[in-house]
Amino acid sequence: MEDKAHFPPVNPVSAGLSGKCPRCGQGKLFDGFLSVKKSCMACGLDYSFADSGDGPAVFVIMIVGFIVVGLVLFVELSYQPPIWVHLVLWLPLTILLAGGVLRPLKGLMIALQFRHKAAEGQLDTGKDDN
Repeated sequence: MEDKAHFPPVNPVSAGLSGKCPRCGQGKLFDGFLSVKKSCMACGLDYSFADSGDGPAVFVIMIVGFIVVGLVLFVELSYQPPIWVHLVLWLPLTILLAGGVLRPLKGLMIALQFRHKAAEGQLDTGKDDN
């Protein structure tokens, strides 16, 4: 049975970054910090399609790595502090930035997955499987 309900278009960027349902933009997407709910409490969308995989982690590594490595190089070349100063500064900053960016990026990837009807890849064997 196909869902025949019509919903106004929701901006996947704002819905995903705020952790809202990609179909209605009202219900919560997450149950906990990174666990995706079973379905939307507002519109009933089944979230079983949601599989962001390692995508958000890759973007977190790139974004946070760029920021932290740039700051580390700046501080090292400007002040040349002892190694313990680097550990005290950059380890907590890296953990906080990664934790702060991971959830919004996971929500964004799930919202874009819904918007573009992305699904698991399938091989085309050239046969008609009717």
